[in-house]
Amino acid sequence: MIQVEIYDAFANWLDNLLENNDMPDETLAYCFNLYEESVEDSVYGVQLVACEAFDAAAPDWACEECWSSEEDIFCVELSDEEDKDWKAAQKLITGWAEDYLENGKYSSVIGSKPVGIGFVDGDLELIRGI
Repeated sequence: MIQVEIYDAFANWLDNLLENNDMPDETLAYCFNLYEESVEDSVYGVQLVACEAFDAAAPDWACEECWSSEEDIFCVELSDEEDKDWKAAQKLITGWAEDYLENGKYSSVIGSKPVGIGFVDGDLELIRGI
């Protein structure tokens, strides 16, 4: 299982983003965009975006970005894990995001709006609805 230190690094990454960037007033939701950085090495990336549109029934609401962490992407390597495909990565990162929404330093910032997660070329999962 991935060590607690990796979650701590994820939480620190989010803390840094949320501490050093003002989220736009027009933000209606947040999304954790997931990427396959290296399929061969089982490396996955996470990007945070603020969205100026939200409709749980619309599959592309997260495309309406008003802020993005851009190239400040958190990466995790799962090559040493038993389960290392994209589904395992999404499950793991979803767990981290849910934990941050409950316990994170700036959980009140992103937790006050709906939050989704998913691979940029796939379906979004709503992990916090308001």
